[in-house]
Amino acid sequence: MSPVSLMLNILWVVLGGFWMAFGWAVAAVIMAITIIGLPWARGAWNIAVYTLFPFGQKAVSREIYIGERDFGTGIFGFIGNLIWLILAGWWLALGHLFTALLLAITIIGIPFAWAHLKLGAIALWPIGKTIIPA
Repeated sequence: MSPVSLMLNILWVVLGGFWMAFGWAVAAVIMAITIIGLPWARGAWNIAVYTLFPFGQKAVSREIYIGERDFGTGIFGFIGNLIWLILAGWWLALGHLFTALLLAITIIGIPFAWAHLKLGAIALWPIGKTIIPA
């Protein structure tokens, strides 16, 4: 991780990144407790870590990154994303949107607000994504 990414990640944690990463971790734990949600628990945990340190990384489609379709990028991924959207995606996206609006009020918070908006989009449709270094 570059020094600039490290500095941005530290500021990110202080300016709202921690509480949204906590939200993703809570979603992962709830999914794990409800045995039916186990397929989503690991992905939610990975995105919680990504939400804690988003600078220097990016989320991309696994189909584009790997170059072929897999279980999570086909019809099962679509169905999984619909279920995720109903169970947890909408409230995580609202949390990111709310935090982005609060951060956008200040000049220094605008880049962080933009990052929250990107994470909000991931919160709505996370299955089939992978986190890679930027």
